[in-house]
Amino acid sequence: MIYFDDALQIVLSCASAPLDSEEVSLTRALGRILAADITSDMDMPPFDKSAMDGYACRVADLDRPLKVIETIPAGYQPRLAISQGECSKIMTGAMIPEGADCVVMVEHTREEEDGFIRVMKKDGPPNISRRAEDIQQGDTVLKRGTRITPAEIADLASVGCDPVPVVRRPVVGVLATGCELVEPTQKPNPVQIRNSNSYQLCAQVERAGCLPHYFGIAEDNPETIDRMIKQALAESDVVLLSGGVSMGDFDFVPEILEHNKVEIKFRKVAVKPGKPVVFGTLDSSRGGKYFFGLPGNPVSTFVLFEVLVRPFLFRLMGSSDQRLRITARLRKSLKRKKVDRMEYIPVSLASDGLVERVDYHGSAHIHAYTGAHGIIALPIGVAEIKEGSEVSVLLISS
Repeated sequence: MIYFDDALQIVLSCASAPLDSEEVSLTRALGRILAADITSDMDMPPFDKSAMDGYACRVADLDRPLKVIETIPAGYQPRLAISQGECSKIMTGAMIPEGADCVVMVEHTREEEDGFIRVMKKDGPPNISRRAEDIQQGDTVLKRGTRITPAEIADLASVGCDPVPVVRRPVVGVLATGCELVEPTQKPNPVQIRNSNSYQLCAQVERAGCLPHYFGIAEDNPETIDRMIKQALAESDVVLLSGGVSMGDFDFVPEILEHNKVEIKFRKVAVKPGKPVVFGTLDSSRGGKYFFGLPGNPVSTFVLFEVLVRPFLFRLMGSSDQRLRITARLRKSLKRKKVDRMEYIPVSLASDGLVERVDYHGSAHIHAYTGAHGIIALPIGVAEIKEGSEVSVLLISS
């Protein structure tokens, strides 16, 4: 059994070579990972422009009546330069005319007769956005490995990046083992349960920006498990299997993996929930495949994906898991009896900034996580975290 931090380093080091890249249209780039640095093909702003509606003037003339010589809307090339005693009415985003060195807000002016205005209040700042003050032509605006959010979409559009170079999304095969499992559409008999793990994992895979492929339920016999693992490895970049990896009489998975030349990196991790977790790889000559064998209990599966598999998938795409961690204080003390493993606890955040443990009955109680905003870790050897203590919360609700 190895420590969790060691397990995480092992899986991340195995994903050191990102997947290949492809191009997608700008309208399909949301959530993808950039495969290259993006540079600007122009200055931003591309010209000196007005930061507000008002009058383009000369600072030296603000104490005298000014003659309005032109109206300049956005997208219009000014025709007249500003000379002594003159100004142009200008709209937000419009090009500053030659000779002007400030813009006075329209609210701070008064219209007078014969096309003149008078400045009633000097605004102070020039109210001009200068050419290239945000970005210069050739500047890198986004780095390779950036996950594309709506803000990045705006950046990409502003520099004319369409199509967008992105990392190929890994195909993640998902399957489950267990004769007791039936699909959600079936009514379980008294000794059966519905397969929630696979659908949960598919949703987590999709939320991480990858492509889930559900292969179904494998009965607890070596032949069926072997056949389905072979198929999943052949058709996926990464395989996630829940169940069949502990020490029970019907847990055949580790032996089957070794038979299929999967190099097992570890079999147990000192973490709760989720001690019996298997990670293995196929060498590059067989396509660089990866395998995670997760416990059958749904909370174990959920938590191990969030803290182990998700960071691995982001590393495989040449990025890092960018979920927020926040520091908050505990409303009530947390206590436990066994301290031989690091333990993850679901917590909820309150409007007063405090966190507290969600009512949680163990690794089969997945319903508890519908009310959880995040998880906190109790390190090995720690039996209690006292009320009011600061804790690090990994947010898992997005």
